[in-house]
Amino acid sequence: MAIADIGANSALTNNVMTDRPVAIAVLKKSLDIEQQAAVQLINAIPQTGPSVDPTARLGQNIDVTA
Repeated sequence: MAIADIGANSALTNNVMTDRPVAIAVLKKSLDIEQQAAVQLINAIPQTGPSVDPTARLGQNIDVTA
């Protein structure tokens, strides 16, 4: 029975050793895709015109009927 256990453990170890690099490669690819999607979203934000100085209009309107 112990010999069969050694064979099963060896097969399990081989699967883990080959599955881990594949999982890491898939993770890296998904992170690259997420990064590309984030860049596209950032680039999709509309650009606004130059900001208006809020103090540019101060003092132009005077209420003389008070």
